[in-house]
Amino acid sequence: MKKDKLWTSSFLAISGGSFLLFFAFYLLLPVLPLYLMERFEANESTVGMVLSLYTITALFMRPFAGFMVDTFPRKRLMLICYAVFTCIFGGYLLAASVLFFAVIRALHGFSYGIVSVANSTVAIDVMPSSRRGEGIGYFGVSSNLAMAVGPTVSLYLLEASHNYDTIFWVSLLSCCVGFVLVTTVRVPAKERLPRPATEHISFDRFFLVKGTSGAIAVSMLSFGYGMLSTYLAVYGRAEVGMESGTGVFFMLMAFGLIFSRLMSGRLLNKGYIVRLIQVGIIILFVGYSLFIFLKVPAAYFASAAVLGMGYGFVCPSFQTYFINLAEHNQRGTANSTYLTSWDLGVGLGVLVGGGIADMSDYTTAYICALITLVVGYFFFRHISAPYFERHKLR
Repeated sequence: MKKDKLWTSSFLAISGGSFLLFFAFYLLLPVLPLYLMERFEANESTVGMVLSLYTITALFMRPFAGFMVDTFPRKRLMLICYAVFTCIFGGYLLAASVLFFAVIRALHGFSYGIVSVANSTVAIDVMPSSRRGEGIGYFGVSSNLAMAVGPTVSLYLLEASHNYDTIFWVSLLSCCVGFVLVTTVRVPAKERLPRPATEHISFDRFFLVKGTSGAIAVSMLSFGYGMLSTYLAVYGRAEVGMESGTGVFFMLMAFGLIFSRLMSGRLLNKGYIVRLIQVGIIILFVGYSLFIFLKVPAAYFASAAVLGMGYGFVCPSFQTYFINLAEHNQRGTANSTYLTSWDLGVGLGVLVGGGIADMSDYTTAYICALITLVVGYFFFRHISAPYFERHKLR
């Protein structure tokens, strides 16, 4: 039997556009704290407050993004949001004060909250349904690759030019090229039709109610990632003796993500969603245990690849989980529910992890993350997974 074609020009264009969007985002990530401290002499608390605006506004927009993606023509909405997201990079070049910069960062979060949902939903639209699990895995590689390459390129550019504006310009140009790519995407005509105007607005238009137990499980799993992404450098320096190596850690983690995403794609097509999530959680347990209890450089870097593999199994599987619970005209809501639950767990991890570290130390904070992971495993196995098996639509 002949397979449906996955690698169409539209799928390549939306994947390339996604890579360039996330590449632009990850270019800024490692240098913004340094930029705020050097350019505006901001202290650490101000830096944290300003940079957190991006996550807060993105999280606020997620549910509305799902509603908009399911209500309006998806490609048109994606192009508008992608264009706005691109233009805001120019604002960093114009920012003359911390307040102006904070406004730009908040606006960037708003636009990201929508464009990330619209982008991933259009990608699902152009995939053949028979290869959706595989397609979601391959599409996710674009953001993982950007996570590996972006910070490395950014730090190289800063070292070579000693000019933050160079990085802002490269980010802007990257997104411009990405925008040109996504304009060539052809979305199937049936997916461009909005919902009937007479349909009543309900809570289920903003949050996939059927995915509630899955959302709780996702938040438990992303809780540890929130701590990891924020406090890694401090933990490495204070408790492992690593003065540098944060960039290498995230690169190894990204390669682990890519490897496991490529492995899991075809298994998702065969319906092994629940099994892959459970395997992924077990791998995460091993990775966090290495990271917490063996405080030597070899275990520190090995845990990066293992954690990447774990999240590489869990993330596309959970995204497929939500898509398979939703009607076709709820794909945007399903995507936004998944991303909202992920961001909520990350945010709680940052907040709670910092509080625990202040009262004790970062090892204690990560042990709490490990306990949350174990609770998440049993919650998924005994509540989320059985519910999914009873209510999945495909």
